[in-house]
Amino acid sequence: MSTRSEVSTPPATEPGLPAARLATRLAFLVAGFGVACWAPLVPFAKQRLGVGDDVLGLLLLCIGLGSVMAMVLTGAVSARYGAKPIIVAGGFGLAIVLPLLSIASTSPALGSALLAFGACLGSLDVAMNIHAVDVERAEGRPLMSGFHALFSVGGFAGATAMTFLLSLHVGTLASALACTVLMLIAIAAARPRLIVSRHACDGPLFAWPRGIVLVLAGLAAITFLVEGALLDWSALLLTGKGLVANAHGGLGYIFFSIAMTAGRFGGDTLTARIGDRATMFWGGVLATAGFMVLLTARSAALEMSEFVLIGLGASNVVPVLFRRAGSQRAMPSTLAVAAITTTGYAGHLAGPAGVGFIAKAIGLPAAFWTLAALLCLVPACAHLVTRRGQPNRP
Repeated sequence: MSTRSEVSTPPATEPGLPAARLATRLAFLVAGFGVACWAPLVPFAKQRLGVGDDVLGLLLLCIGLGSVMAMVLTGAVSARYGAKPIIVAGGFGLAIVLPLLSIASTSPALGSALLAFGACLGSLDVAMNIHAVDVERAEGRPLMSGFHALFSVGGFAGATAMTFLLSLHVGTLASALACTVLMLIAIAAARPRLIVSRHACDGPLFAWPRGIVLVLAGLAAITFLVEGALLDWSALLLTGKGLVANAHGGLGYIFFSIAMTAGRFGGDTLTARIGDRATMFWGGVLATAGFMVLLTARSAALEMSEFVLIGLGASNVVPVLFRRAGSQRAMPSTLAVAAITTTGYAGHLAGPAGVGFIAKAIGLPAAFWTLAALLCLVPACAHLVTRRGQPNRP
């Protein structure tokens, strides 16, 4: 397969970089907000359809299916038309589909709406990361961690806003419409501030990941797999050891999420000071060490502190991987960003199921030791993905 040359061609009317930074942050905020708004609606959807957990589980897979399909296509489309139109279409689409999720009254209708919702989310996810790479490259300084932190903030805000409205006995449709309005305003504000750029290429628009991109994609899959496993299984790990009551099992993931968000807010400053290699290496070491102590600790306080260590350690690994996808030369950056987004999302989806299969065979603690072993690959590969030939600092 031929090597493709790539150049970014922004027009003369490109907005200023401060405006482009704001637009990128709004895109990440909307993505996190939109997907979090759906979570409180799930029980209402199950009740409205009158289905069991098995059918609901199959319907929820439609989000992942739609996301992965869209992610595969978005990198190629962005290479030709730029990230801006995809961010706008994905953001508006996410906002418009959300109310449909609150009124779908049959399984086929809900499945179709979830498929569209996932497609909008997936396309927005890839395009906003491509745009973030372009903005960071133009700025010449680390920005990726801060962008990703806004996704977490959006998730918290979306879940809080929807839960608050529903707790006031506002109808599901009215609650969804209120959140839709906020998302539409944010995307409308971002639209004129987005960079209009194309990545002109002389080869085919579709290409299999190769070279260093395969390593980046694999590390993204591992990192997202660990996060997905912590989301679904950490409470069972804690309660299974008898250190916390069932009602408090979710505290571990809460500490992990808070630490990850805080770590990303400070990640750009840290990376600017010590570079990508050290950020990735020591972050991976800290997260792996946190896992090991978590699995051997015998007190609830120590275990909660290890969730904080894991969150802080893992917080800036993914931003470094996206930055490296934008700076490598093995393949066009648009396709590289799409590849690591897709594999990362696939890891997030497959992680909980994989942990379940391993736990059934050898026990949940052993399954988490497997995660710790996989996480060791992050610091082990830090030198490889930031080696000479790619700048160590953006």
